[in-house]
Amino acid sequence: MRRRARAASRPDRHGRHGRVDRSPVVRPPLPAIETRAEKFDLTVSTAVEFLRSAWPELREVRFDVGWMPPAADADGIPRWAVLSDERRIVLFRLPIERLARLHRSDDLHRRMMIESCVFRAAAEYLDRDPWDLGPDRFRF
Repeated sequence: MRRRARAASRPDRHGRHGRVDRSPVVRPPLPAIETRAEKFDLTVSTAVEFLRSAWPELREVRFDVGWMPPAADADGIPRWAVLSDERRIVLFRLPIERLARLHRSDDLHRRMMIESCVFRAAAEYLDRDPWDLGPDRFRF
């Protein structure tokens, strides 16, 4: 049985055209795609971390993200639900994102709007004014 001699000039990994470090069919890996839901979750979690570090009463409160509230109330579609007896706050992503009237539609203003909803929900849970929760955070 004859064995083929391997070409000495060809590297172990090569592409279709002999280039090194290229896969034969697949392109180089692309960065992960960030969806609106992932950005929303990240914004909520960073705001919650800040609130928990500043307010010990919120350390045992569970913050959840829901898609939609079960039903509209007399004030319209709620953006969050405060369940004090369960020690839980539910933020509803779709009403917060879709019903917001931003004067400038960019990532910064969307993030600020989401953070304001987190602060207002936590303030409702604590029965305080939202501006009392993080006064140093909003000073410029």
